[in-house]
Amino acid sequence: VLKVLSHIDSILRSPRAPPLIYRRSKGPVQNYIKENGQECGFEHLPLTVEMWADQLMALKDLHRSLRKLSLELVPWHTADPQDNRESIRVEDLQFIVDAILEEIENKEKNSQTPPLPTLFAIVSHFQKLFDVNSLNGVYPRMNEVYTKLGEMTNAMRNLHELLELDSSAPPTVVVDTVGKLCDIINENVTEQVQQLLGTQDIHSIIDKLEEHERFFPPFQALIQDLLCLLEIRNLDDILPTVRNLK
Repeated sequence: VLKVLSHIDSILRSPRAPPLIYRRSKGPVQNYIKENGQECGFEHLPLTVEMWADQLMALKDLHRSLRKLSLELVPWHTADPQDNRESIRVEDLQFIVDAILEEIENKEKNSQTPPLPTLFAIVSHFQKLFDVNSLNGVYPRMNEVYTKLGEMTNAMRNLHELLELDSSAPPTVVVDTVGKLCDIINENVTEQVQQLLGTQDIHSIIDKLEEHERFFPPFQALIQDLLCLLEIRNLDDILPTVRNLK
C-alpha cells in the first residue's frame, strides 16, 4: 500500500499535475506515511477523481455537440476518425475546434458570399423576372433559361457568320440586316413576276388579272359543253373530233 501511495504521491507532485490535485494536509498526523517519512496530502483525492469522472463523461457530450456544429459549418470535412473511440481526449475536441476556426478564418479572408438578406432578395427577384411561384421551381427555371440562352447564343453566332457581320455586332444590327435582306428578296420576286407577265407596270398586272377573271369562267364553261356534246374527255381530242364531223 505504501508503495502505491508513494507512486500516487509522486504523480501528484509532478510538474504536469494541476495545482488542485495536491494539497498539504493541515491535520496533526496522517494515517498514510510515505517511505521517506513525509506526510501525504491527498485526503481530498476521491472528490477530485469523482470530479474528473464527471468531466470525462461530459467530454463525450461536448464531443457530440462539436461534431454536430462541425457538420453544420464545415459539412465537406471527412468524418472524425475518433468518433468510434470509447474514450474522448481533449486533443480530439481541440482538433474539431481548430478545424472550425480555420475554416471560418479562411471564409472571412477569401469568401465574397453576400449576407443572407441579399441572397434572399436575389432569389425573390429571379422569381419575379421568370414567373417562378415556389423555391422548388427556381432550379428548373434556371436550367430552362440557361438552355434557351445557349440556343439564342448559337443562333446569333450563326447569323453573324451567314450575314458576314462582326461578332461584336449587337442584335439590333442583325435584325436590321435580316430586314434589308428580306426587302431585297421581295424586290427580286416582284421583278420576276413582272418579267413573267411581260409588264413593268403594276396597273397592267391588275388589268391582266381582271381580264383573266372575266375570260376564264365562260371559256371553261364552253370547253365543258364541248366535251359533253362530243362525248370525249380530253381537250386534245376536241379538234380531231370536230374535223371528223366536217
